[in-house]
Formats: sequence, C-alpha cells, structure tokens
Amino acid sequence: MRHARDGAAAAMNAASRILVARGKNEPQELENPDVAWGQRARDGVWVPTRDGQRLHIGIDVAASDTVAQVLRPSLRVFVGVDRDTDIVAQTTDNGVRLLTVIHGPEAPPEFRFALSLPDGLALEAMPSGGYDVVHLRYGATVGRLYNPWASDSMFRQVKADYVMDGPVVTMRVQHADAYYPVVADPHYAR
Repeated sequence: MRHARDGAAAAMNAASRILVARGKNEPQELENPDVAWGQRARDGVWVPTRDGQRLHIGIDVAASDTVAQVLRPSLRVFVGVDRDTDIVAQTTDNGVRLLTVIHGPEAPPEFRFALSLPDGLALEAMPSGGYDVVHLRYGATVGRLYNPWASDSMFRQVKADYVMDGPVVTMRVQHADAYYPVVADPHYAR
C-alpha cells in the first residue's frame, strides 16, 4: 500500500504530465467559492448551475474513509479510492474536474458518479457522449457533464465513455493495453 503523501504526489505528477501535454485548451484550476467539497471522496461535491441551483456529484468509492488531502482551496487529492486508483479533484472557474488516475491493470474499468439534481432539472444525453443538465420548464441548458477523455503515460488516447443507469453516470475506461498511469477526466461546468 502506498503512503498517502506519496500517493498524492504520484497522482498529481501523472495528472500534471497529461494536462501539460494536452495543451492550453484544458480548463484551468481556479478557486471557486460556489463549489463545496465534502471531506471524504464518498461525500462528493456540490456544484452550481447557471440558474443559481446546486447539484451534487457523488463519487462511488471502494474505500469509504478516503479523506481528501487538500493541497490548496482549488485542489484536493483522494488517494486509494479504489484498487490502484486516485482522484485529483480540481475546482475550475465554472465547475469541477475529477481527474481519475489509474495506476495499473488491477484498477477497475468503471467509475461511478451519482448525480443528485434539484427539482426541475434533468440530464439529457448529447451526441458528443456527454450530458446536459436541462431546466425542464424552460428547456435551457444550465450545466454540462462533458464527454470524458483518457490518456496513458505515452500520451496515447485511451477509449473512455459514459453510460447512465438512473441517477448514476458510469465512466468506462478501457485501460487494459495502456501504459500506466492512465488519466481520465470527468469534467462538469455550468
């Protein structure tokens, strides 16, 4: 078992390398007072919508006591959320990123995120593979869960997509033949 501090450093290093290679089009980490994180990974995060409401993104983890290592107000690392898996959680100017760092072939291929939407909002599947958060009365998009991407340590694309089962969005990452670590990016923005 990795020491928590070493695990956080390894997760941050893997995520940073991939983000730098992806370039400037990636959302930047930024403190956002409208985002509220739970203490543990299982507690998830509350994020704003464009119409002033808040939705909750729960992180389904195998280790129930995974406490965040808060590196700065806009960045926290959840080490050991599942076998060979950490989450580097970033706050952005308009949402959050849950960079899922897969360290080896023992890691699961699926990662579950339970969404709790306020009354009057619903998820609508988009052709891109992501989901829009839609205001049912007005038909306006008030948030978006972008289609996930994944990349291995050789900067090769790894297939990643979402499937939805009720209020749970599952990110599937086909990392079996990848060079580890693999970084996958669920990203929500209002």
